[in-house]
Amino acid sequence: MHISIIAVGRMQRGPEHTLVSDYLKRLPWKHSVIEVDIRKQASNAAERKALEAQKLMAAVPDGAALIVLDEGGKALNSRGFAQKVDDWQSTGYSHLAFVIGGADGLDQSVLAKAHLKLAFGSLTWPHMMVRVMLAEQIYRAWSINAGHPYHRD
Repeated sequence: MHISIIAVGRMQRGPEHTLVSDYLKRLPWKHSVIEVDIRKQASNAAERKALEAQKLMAAVPDGAALIVLDEGGKALNSRGFAQKVDDWQSTGYSHLAFVIGGADGLDQSVLAKAHLKLAFGSLTWPHMMVRVMLAEQIYRAWSINAGHPYHRD
């Protein structure tokens, strides 16, 4: 299995960066974090989201299951998320691509292609914290599916 976290914006060195790295290093799976930036100034949010969508989708590997983080998505518990990961593995996906949009959210063109729209609750989270929470939940999903004692119900 290969995991890609594809996100708008650059993560600076600091506690969030360290946490993301620590969780991903625990995984026996290959992993990558791909950061996209929009250099061109957009005149409005719709234009900015469209520009981000082009870069985000260009970074998604061919044949990957596409999971987007979206406030309107489905809120799963950790076991439900682990089951989704297991289902993708069982049906032949060897790559999971997790996409985190910019401050204005994701363009409809990205949302329409998603295999899963995932929400981390109804609260608004800083984008760098979302990366940490995502990395931890990916590790937790692996631990649940592997029978590792990290997760406790």
